[in-house]
Amino acid sequence: MENLKKVAFYTLGCKLNFSETSSIGRQFENYGFSKVDFTSSADVYVINTCSVTDHADRKCKKVVNQALKHNPNAFIAIVGCYAQLKPQEIAQIPGVDAVFGASEKFELPKYIGEGLKLKETQIHIKPINEVDTFVPAYSFGDRTRTFLKVQDGCNYSCTFCTIPLARGHSRSTTIESVIEKAKEAASQGVKEIVLTGVNLGDFGLGTDLNSKNRPFGNFYELIQELDSEIDIDRFRISSIEPNLLTDDIITWVSTSKKFVPHFHIPLQSGNDRILKAMRRRYLRNLYVDKVTKIKNVMPDCCIGVDVIVGFPGETDEEFLDTYNFINELQISYLHVFTYSERENTEAALIKEVIPNRIRSQRNEILTKLSETKKKAFYESQIGKVLPVLFEHEKHNAYMYGFTSNYVKVKAIYDPLFTNEIKMVKLLEIDIDGYVLVEDADVEVLQHI
Repeated sequence: MENLKKVAFYTLGCKLNFSETSSIGRQFENYGFSKVDFTSSADVYVINTCSVTDHADRKCKKVVNQALKHNPNAFIAIVGCYAQLKPQEIAQIPGVDAVFGASEKFELPKYIGEGLKLKETQIHIKPINEVDTFVPAYSFGDRTRTFLKVQDGCNYSCTFCTIPLARGHSRSTTIESVIEKAKEAASQGVKEIVLTGVNLGDFGLGTDLNSKNRPFGNFYELIQELDSEIDIDRFRISSIEPNLLTDDIITWVSTSKKFVPHFHIPLQSGNDRILKAMRRRYLRNLYVDKVTKIKNVMPDCCIGVDVIVGFPGETDEEFLDTYNFINELQISYLHVFTYSERENTEAALIKEVIPNRIRSQRNEILTKLSETKKKAFYESQIGKVLPVLFEHEKHNAYMYGFTSNYVKVKAIYDPLFTNEIKMVKLLEIDIDGYVLVEDADVEVLQHI
């Protein structure tokens, strides 16, 4: 075992990246590599990058430098969205041996071989419009939950987004194939599977970019099959576009014993003119309809929202429109993103640029609104008895977990609770913003 080559991974960005990193790691292990922690000395370091967050170049350089500190002679491989978009830029980073594109990243062991350092940086990338395969993936390492990739790419053309340029068009696989991977993931002992993808609601689209047919079924059919076929306690839907969140899906989740009452629904703006400028596929009235439908059938459902501030041309009045719109919605928390220019996007060509100072101010305002919304949602759950999946981390004699409707709770550490779902009573919000809980009374449980 001591002679095995060692490989280490570092992942930036979304949960989809984490699921793909895990799958790439299993490939290396099948090729005879030993997977080690990133802070260890490894023969190969794989860095999975992101293009959505700011300063992708700076973050990538920093991680490369950290890897070289652990082993100056290591083979450094860069994959992910940033790699697909700007391979030449990455190739200029000292110490990088190879850059791999959206499809090539799933064949790393074949390209890397023994992992010997190269004299010149290699680039293995095909044009994104030629990427037409779907590679399944799921994360592994967290004993509590796994992120299962069921869809990749996006056919939308939002004016601020580079994801279609980095991941290609929407594609997926058969429901039967997803079931097989879900069973494999569930067998690892996790209690929750989180369904993830670039545009999850577009599950079922094949590899033909011009086709609107869904040869593999649709997302609604997928969740029904998962519910009936997979022996696991929980399924969670990571993020789904409002125009693809059908009433059938909402109703199904409200009656399911496995799919939890939690939706994350991108909004991006609460102003119709900005939504049109972003080329989103809905207006605010549709968003209101979806939130109203959810709350009617699941009053305690947690609803998360993505929103972008500082989009080019966004006036003070339009930002206030967004603020008021969100403030009146029955949502639970926000993920607030400050708009930043991306090359090869239409939004970057709009002349009415919002100063960074104003962008930051707007971010701060919505972040405070998010804190208010989250606290109000948590307070609405106080006194209730809910199932909590406890994580294995221990910190200062406490352990943490999430209720089915995504309230983060805090309890006195008990090793028997690790990776277990327990019924608990929600007591109060502590100074750190978590909800303190205690074991639910058995008599109470018999009546819920």
